[in-house]
Amino acid sequence: MNDHTMPTDEQLVAYLDDQLDSDQRSRIDAVIAEDSMLNLRLQWLARSSLPFKAAYDELAQQAPVDRLQAMLDTLPSPARPAINRRRFLAAAAGLVLSGVLADRLFLGWQASQHKSSWRGLVADYMSMYVPQTLEHLPSDEATQRAQLHTIDARLGLRLLPAQLSLPRVELKRAQILEYDGMPIAQITYLDPAHGPMALCVTRSNSGSRHFAHERRHGMNVVYWADMEHAWMLIGHNPASELEEMAKVLRSRLSA
Repeated sequence: MNDHTMPTDEQLVAYLDDQLDSDQRSRIDAVIAEDSMLNLRLQWLARSSLPFKAAYDELAQQAPVDRLQAMLDTLPSPARPAINRRRFLAAAAGLVLSGVLADRLFLGWQASQHKSSWRGLVADYMSMYVPQTLEHLPSDEATQRAQLHTIDARLGLRLLPAQLSLPRVELKRAQILEYDGMPIAQITYLDPAHGPMALCVTRSNSGSRHFAHERRHGMNVVYWADMEHAWMLIGHNPASELEEMAKVLRSRLSA
């Protein structure tokens, strides 16, 4: 791979497995920092190592083997069995097991999607940021206004650099990401003490909510909502410090 080619899935997997030399990792870091869709692709590849064996081990104990055997015992025994009972039992139990597992995985996925999937996606994205990801980005007001205009058009907002400024931290970039047709705005900052930080927003009709806290990938998250949008502020800053920043931003953005 050179500086002008996109990394393949094989190279991204090698990146995740820490099998690349420092030059190759640096080139991929640079491409990921500039290409949000490639970054999301990397996140999906990173999620491919799911605990399937543990799930099957747990669910195998729930397959109704005894009930299936009792059903078989009631069948007449033909002179020449057309099917091996042991194979039938194993196949039937396997079908039940697969159905239970599929239901569990779907319900678990559905619940997580409904509750906080967008914050998880943002945290996945931010977990790869280092100060060098943002240091080289232009931070002049004309560039910021152009980037914010793109966000305004997708999310129905009217954002200005002055509304988003915060003490000590530097506004570095505003961009639109998209997941399953849902636009997510990411406004990134660089804190000299704690590194990358981001204010993110998406559309929401679940009503206004006060500040709440959580941790994802070792980062603190403060999130809240107004009548039309859900917001979050994420970074390695202390939770109390993030909430103070969130209060400043919410006051300005709701004015």
